[in-house]
Amino acid sequence: MTPPSIHRVTALDLKVQPWAWPFAQERRAEIDAHFAEAQRERPNLWNGRVLLGRSATFEGERLSASYFETDFASFLAWRDWGFPDRGVFNGFGMGALLASDGAFVLGEMGHHTSNPGRVYFPSGTPDLDDIRGEALDIASSVAREVEEETGLTAADYRPDAHWDCVFTGVAIAMMRVLYVDMPGDALRARIESNLASQEDPELAAIHLVRDFSDLTAAMPRFVTAFIEMHLSR
Repeated sequence: MTPPSIHRVTALDLKVQPWAWPFAQERRAEIDAHFAEAQRERPNLWNGRVLLGRSATFEGERLSASYFETDFASFLAWRDWGFPDRGVFNGFGMGALLASDGAFVLGEMGHHTSNPGRVYFPSGTPDLDDIRGEALDIASSVAREVEEETGLTAADYRPDAHWDCVFTGVAIAMMRVLYVDMPGDALRARIESNLASQEDPELAAIHLVRDFSDLTAAMPRFVTAFIEMHLSR
């Protein structure tokens, strides 16, 4: 990945268009074998349909890009093999939960997920449920992921008006602060209670970040870059 750069935008113009990904076609047998091995290690992995991006441009306060449909197995192989096709990127939304006392709230992914042990904000690779007409609705994707992972609904937080897009070459994390009118410890306890009620939760633990000392190596660089920007203000 390239060093992260952060672009603040207020508009996301993300078109979903048909496109055949050469990587997924030309390396089909290798991809299928890779996914079969991944499933042996983590049987809950599901080869559903996801959306990846191409041709991203930042113009003023707008991010524009084209998205295409592919299978999760192809995405996983592309990621695990070091992003061999640099003409596409993983563009996803993240709900940066911010408690009333200034604590960011992040989740640690469970061992059965495709990112075990990683710590970040609620997020997920966009899928077909996030399409509205011919466009990708990142705001809806974020709301869905936040509810699935934490139990919080849109009534529990106030989204910021802008997105901070952290660009790393092969990924664009479209991050939006979600203000929650609750102190960090209370918010963590509420989310932990929700996780305890789930049969197979995605998250294994909840982490609070109040200052630079709370940042860890388990947090991807695009997450720490975003938090560092906010803590430096």
